Amino acid sequence: MRVTPRADNTAQSILGIDGGGTRTVAVLANYEGRLLRRAEFGLGNLPLLGEAGVFALLRSIARVFARPGALAIGLAGVWSRTHRERARCAVNRVWPGVRCHITNDLEVALAAARPTPTPSVLITSGTGSCCYAKDATGHEFKIGGWGHLLGDKGSGHEIGLRALKAVVHHFDHDGIWPPLGRRLLRALQLNEPGDLVGWVQSASKAEIAALATEVFAAWDHQDKIAADIFDGAVHSLAKDGVACGRRVAKPGKPVRFILAGSVLLKQPRFAGRLAREIRRAWPGARVESLHRENVWGAVELARPLLGRRATTNPPPTAIALAATPYDGPLVRSTRLSPTEQRNPRSVTLHRMPLEAAIHLMLSEEARVPRVLRLQARTLARAIRLVVASFRRGGRLFYVGAGTSGRLGVLDASECPVTFRVTTDRVQGIIAGGPKALSQPVEGAEDDVEAGARAVGFRSVGPRDVVVGIAASGTTPFVWGALREARRRRARTLLVAFNPYLKIPRALRPEVCITPNLGPEVLTGSTRLKAGTATKLILNLLTTLAMVRLGKVESNLMVDVVPTNAKLRDRAVRIVQALTGADHQTAAAALRATGRVIRKAALRLRPR
Repeated sequence: MRVTPRADNTAQSILGIDGGGTRTVAVLANYEGRLLRRAEFGLGNLPLLGEAGVFALLRSIARVFARPGALAIGLAGVWSRTHRERARCAVNRVWPGVRCHITNDLEVALAAARPTPTPSVLITSGTGSCCYAKDATGHEFKIGGWGHLLGDKGSGHEIGLRALKAVVHHFDHDGIWPPLGRRLLRALQLNEPGDLVGWVQSASKAEIAALATEVFAAWDHQDKIAADIFDGAVHSLAKDGVACGRRVAKPGKPVRFILAGSVLLKQPRFAGRLAREIRRAWPGARVESLHRENVWGAVELARPLLGRRATTNPPPTAIALAATPYDGPLVRSTRLSPTEQRNPRSVTLHRMPLEAAIHLMLSEEARVPRVLRLQARTLARAIRLVVASFRRGGRLFYVGAGTSGRLGVLDASECPVTFRVTTDRVQGIIAGGPKALSQPVEGAEDDVEAGARAVGFRSVGPRDVVVGIAASGTTPFVWGALREARRRRARTLLVAFNPYLKIPRALRPEVCITPNLGPEVLTGSTRLKAGTATKLILNLLTTLAMVRLGKVESNLMVDVVPTNAKLRDRAVRIVQALTGADHQTAAAALRATGRVIRKAALRLRPR
């Protein structure tokens, strides 16, 4: 940590914090913008740190700075309402009652530029790269910023990596190690080209980005390989910047492009080339470099908060993606959900003899089928919706978090083999993505907008059915998905184990399956009865829907895909049962028809 001490902190001071992927800068200033103190800390990326990590970062900042009158904090990765709330929780623990503005690091950088009425686009190229803008209504637009594996066009990392690839390519084709290659070996203190293989496999993103300096030096000496690399980088950055500009202004209208990041600010020749390319693509564009540290943008964002009475933040905005921000009331329960209540039969669970505990758990699980039988009419309505969707060419989506999401993914993954349907016909969406299948993902189920985006990016439409699975019935991720599905005119269902839900009419699914299973043996552990009930309900939905679609004959899986020895043997037995053929004849018919049971049976049945 590096600290620049200055004089007298006051109650009217402003704390600005800019957190990035490698470091966090904090400055304390007075209302007029005079620096009182500056310090540097570790990385400030919210998704990487988590709420606990952000709290630790802010607490370390609080040890250096006096309590400010207002603050603004921009952290890398803060793109949703949920991200802001997670950051807000950490801020309120460290500086309770302080007026604050919470945003992302790109808005902070944009705010550091001199404000003008002209729409502005930030183009930043450092270790990574990104383009960012806000329109007059406060909506944010981002192009790039996907990280070095998916994007970062025109960044230091891409320039360094392209240089490494280019020199080995030229060496392979010409048999001559090029001058740029010699520069790279010297900078890395490597002896020969083969040493690059081991180095690049262990090199960090920042280490590869550092090679951009050598590429710039080669460019200054008219190196052709370096020139080609920079032509590509300039073109990529200009194209992304102009595309971002189109989000906030019509072509031909004035737009200001602000160049930021270490690559653009430390390489004026490169920045000049980019400015010319932007003006060529957007006649009349103003292009300028950001000549003060990004963190001063946080100071500017916090300045209007001084004098207000309560901790505040402007209404959070969302990146303009497929889904719209959720602005309605959350679903709530009028009473404590049965899934959260304590079970009086298990209050002595920790002292029970093992056999008694087994009997207790099994007796509680035995309640599940009895309760679900009372839902038979509602379940039948749900199955008919799914059947109607499939007949129209629609899809079935399960959406859940934790155990609910895992069970949805499990049921969806079984359908292609069991019923010979395409992998997109039944899909599981779990909060937090694939990582959440095996471990918890902090805050994933609380992200309403993430649920909406997940549905939007699957292109859910009127022919589809979306089933929200939430044991307590209030999971924000699930309701974000259901709300977006309704907006897209898809059919919606809810599976929950809380009959006390109060659901706004605008959100209410067409079918709500909400039986009361009573409290869990282990209070709140919905992987128990609620998990069992969820599995049974999903079994009913897909199995009986597929039966109605003709995927089952008698009680045989006539569309099973024989992907292993056990299933190939089962397929033979099914053909035998359907046709009366012997084992050898049935197996031969299956081989002749590509192991499609229906075709094999048709081949053997008398005409």
